[in-house]
Amino acid sequence: MPTPLGSYVPAVRIGDMVYTSGQTPLVNGKLMYAGAVGDGGVTIEDAKASARLCGLNALAAASGACGGVDDIVRIVKVTVFVASTPDFTRQPEVANGASDLFTDIFGDDGKHARSAIGVASLPLGCTTEVEIVVQVRP
Repeated sequence: MPTPLGSYVPAVRIGDMVYTSGQTPLVNGKLMYAGAVGDGGVTIEDAKASARLCGLNALAAASGACGGVDDIVRIVKVTVFVASTPDFTRQPEVANGASDLFTDIFGDDGKHARSAIGVASLPLGCTTEVEIVVQVRP
Protein backbone atom coordinates (compact mmCIF):
# COMPACT_ATOMS: atom_id res chain seq x y z
CA MET A 1 0.00 0.00 0.00
CA PRO A 2 1.42 3.41 -0.93
CA THR A 3 2.43 5.75 1.86
CA PRO A 4 0.25 8.88 2.10
CA LEU A 5 1.83 11.97 0.58
CA GLY A 6 0.23 14.35 3.08
CA SER A 7 -1.70 14.72 6.30
CA TYR A 8 -4.30 12.01 5.78
CA VAL A 9 -4.80 8.26 6.14
CA PRO A 10 -5.21 5.81 3.23
CA ALA A 11 -8.67 4.67 4.38
CA VAL A 12 -11.24 5.16 7.11
CA ARG A 13 -13.68 2.54 8.33
CA ILE A 14 -17.12 3.55 9.62
CA GLY A 15 -19.20 0.53 10.65
CA ASP A 16 -19.35 -1.83 7.70
CA MET A 17 -18.11 0.76 5.16
CA VAL A 18 -14.57 1.74 4.20
CA TYR A 19 -13.80 4.99 2.36
CA THR A 20 -10.40 5.30 0.72
CA SER A 21 -8.40 8.37 -0.04
CA GLY A 22 -7.57 8.91 -3.69
CA GLN A 23 -4.92 6.43 -4.79
CA THR A 24 -2.39 7.17 -7.50
CA PRO A 25 -0.43 4.78 -9.76
CA LEU A 26 2.54 4.31 -7.44
CA VAL A 27 4.56 1.11 -7.08
CA ASN A 28 7.19 1.07 -4.32
CA GLY A 29 7.08 4.87 -4.21
CA LYS A 30 7.63 5.24 -7.96
CA LEU A 31 5.06 6.91 -10.20
CA MET A 32 4.24 4.51 -13.03
CA TYR A 33 1.99 6.69 -15.23
CA ALA A 34 2.27 10.45 -15.70
CA GLY A 35 0.77 12.96 -18.09
CA ALA A 36 -2.60 13.82 -19.57
CA VAL A 37 -4.71 11.82 -21.99
CA GLY A 38 -5.71 13.57 -25.18
CA ASP A 39 -2.51 15.42 -25.96
CA GLY A 40 -0.86 12.47 -27.72
CA GLY A 41 1.46 11.71 -24.81
CA VAL A 42 -0.62 9.14 -22.93
CA THR A 43 -2.64 6.52 -24.79
CA ILE A 44 -6.06 5.37 -23.64
CA GLU A 45 -4.62 1.90 -23.01
CA ASP A 46 -1.90 3.36 -20.75
CA ALA A 47 -4.50 5.46 -18.95
CA LYS A 48 -6.66 2.35 -18.40
CA ALA A 49 -3.59 0.53 -17.02
CA SER A 50 -2.98 3.51 -14.74
CA ALA A 51 -6.58 3.36 -13.47
CA ARG A 52 -6.21 -0.40 -12.87
CA LEU A 53 -3.07 0.17 -10.80
CA CYS A 54 -4.83 2.91 -8.84
CA GLY A 55 -7.66 0.43 -8.24
CA LEU A 56 -5.20 -2.12 -6.87
CA ASN A 57 -3.77 0.51 -4.53
CA ALA A 58 -7.30 1.47 -3.43
CA LEU A 59 -8.05 -2.19 -2.67
CA ALA A 60 -4.84 -2.37 -0.63
CA ALA A 61 -5.90 0.72 1.33
CA ALA A 62 -9.40 -0.66 1.94
CA SER A 63 -7.98 -4.06 2.94
CA GLY A 64 -5.67 -2.41 5.42
CA ALA A 65 -8.65 -0.78 7.13
CA CYS A 66 -10.77 -3.94 7.42
CA GLY A 67 -8.38 -6.84 8.02
CA GLY A 68 -7.86 -8.12 4.49
CA VAL A 69 -9.33 -8.33 1.03
CA ASP A 70 -11.39 -11.37 2.05
CA ASP A 71 -13.35 -9.08 4.39
CA ILE A 72 -14.54 -6.90 1.50
CA VAL A 73 -18.17 -7.80 0.76
CA ARG A 74 -18.72 -5.56 -2.26
CA ILE A 75 -17.48 -2.52 -4.12
CA VAL A 76 -20.10 0.21 -3.65
CA LYS A 77 -18.77 3.35 -5.36
CA VAL A 78 -15.76 4.19 -7.52
CA THR A 79 -14.57 7.65 -8.46
CA VAL A 80 -11.93 7.93 -11.17
CA PHE A 81 -10.15 11.19 -11.90
CA VAL A 82 -8.45 11.36 -15.31
CA ALA A 83 -5.85 14.00 -16.18
CA SER A 84 -6.98 14.99 -19.65
CA THR A 85 -7.10 17.79 -22.16
CA PRO A 86 -10.28 19.92 -22.31
CA ASP A 87 -11.46 18.24 -25.53
CA PHE A 88 -10.95 14.64 -24.30
CA THR A 89 -14.31 12.98 -23.56
CA ARG A 90 -13.47 9.31 -23.09
CA GLN A 91 -12.97 9.35 -19.30
CA PRO A 92 -15.51 6.51 -18.83
CA GLU A 93 -13.40 4.27 -21.06
CA VAL A 94 -10.30 5.05 -18.99
CA ALA A 95 -12.25 4.38 -15.78
CA ASN A 96 -13.04 0.89 -17.05
CA GLY A 97 -9.46 0.00 -16.15
CA ALA A 98 -10.44 0.15 -12.48
CA SER A 99 -14.03 -1.04 -12.90
CA ASP A 100 -13.00 -4.15 -14.84
CA LEU A 101 -10.46 -4.97 -12.13
CA PHE A 102 -13.16 -4.93 -9.45
CA THR A 103 -15.53 -7.16 -11.41
CA ASP A 104 -12.66 -9.51 -12.29
CA ILE A 105 -11.89 -9.93 -8.59
CA PHE A 106 -15.36 -9.77 -7.01
CA GLY A 107 -17.71 -10.80 -9.84
CA ASP A 108 -21.19 -9.33 -9.39
CA ASP A 109 -20.14 -7.93 -6.01
CA GLY A 110 -17.58 -5.84 -7.87
CA LYS A 111 -20.24 -4.02 -9.89
CA HIS A 112 -20.56 -0.50 -8.53
CA ALA A 113 -21.81 3.04 -8.96
CA ARG A 114 -19.16 5.21 -10.61
CA SER A 115 -18.08 8.69 -11.61
CA ALA A 116 -15.38 9.36 -14.21
CA ILE A 117 -14.12 12.93 -14.06
CA GLY A 118 -11.71 14.78 -16.33
CA VAL A 119 -9.33 17.15 -14.55
CA ALA A 120 -6.53 19.49 -15.61
CA SER A 121 -3.92 17.92 -13.33
CA LEU A 122 -3.45 15.39 -10.54
CA PRO A 123 -0.92 14.95 -7.71
CA LEU A 124 2.65 14.32 -8.89
CA GLY A 125 1.46 14.79 -12.47
CA CYS A 126 -0.10 11.30 -12.48
CA THR A 127 -2.53 10.20 -15.16
CA THR A 128 -5.30 8.84 -12.93
CA GLU A 129 -6.46 8.79 -9.32
CA VAL A 130 -9.06 6.39 -7.90
CA GLU A 131 -11.03 6.38 -4.67
CA ILE A 132 -13.47 3.68 -3.62
CA VAL A 133 -16.17 2.98 -1.06
CA VAL A 134 -16.52 -0.66 -0.05
CA GLN A 135 -18.82 -2.62 2.20
CA VAL A 136 -16.97 -4.96 4.58
CA ARG A 137 -17.83 -7.73 6.98
CA PRO A 138 -18.87 -6.41 10.41
